[in-house]
Amino acid sequence: MTTTFFLVRHAVHGLLDRVLVGRSPGVSLSDLGRRQAAALAERLARESLTAVHASPRERAQETAHPIAATTGRPVTIAPDLDEIDVGEWTGRSFDEMSDDPRWQAWNSARASARTPGGESMREVQDRVVRLLGRLSAVHPDGRIAAVSHGDVIRAALLHYLGLGLDAYDRIEVSPAGVSTVVVGPWGAKILSLNERVAA
Repeated sequence: MTTTFFLVRHAVHGLLDRVLVGRSPGVSLSDLGRRQAAALAERLARESLTAVHASPRERAQETAHPIAATTGRPVTIAPDLDEIDVGEWTGRSFDEMSDDPRWQAWNSARASARTPGGESMREVQDRVVRLLGRLSAVHPDGRIAAVSHGDVIRAALLHYLGLGLDAYDRIEVSPAGVSTVVVGPWGAKILSLNERVAA
């Protein structure tokens, strides 16, 4: 008995690559992001999904709802798929933080660094892997779309690949990218990494 997870990064929003939005409210998909979400829905419609789970962030919900609509499954909000809590960095531009030694440490030592007033990468990994384990137990033959965020998905993939958290930048997780993982009592297997279904 195996559970197949389609780990979906939310589609593009207007602040991407400019601002560390974190858990900022009101960050919605751009026009391109909505087109990507529609393409994701078309791609995943042929996967016979049994459930759709998503982060509570608006951009993840807006990505998940078209997937749910094409598969006839409701969106279940999963707090453990939420974006990293980046604490006091929330809403700051990447340019603004470039000289902050804490930011430099975060980007060079993910296994040991912590966001100021927020989460560590280890805490993020623990919560997302724990969630996928629970869902695998509840849906032993399920096919589940899990819509989340780049580093959250990276944390899960690193766990299943047996790599340390400092290897986070060895895996590309693009907006609207899909990585497929099969999980069972025997362990886990990566079927695909960062499948791009939309430009």
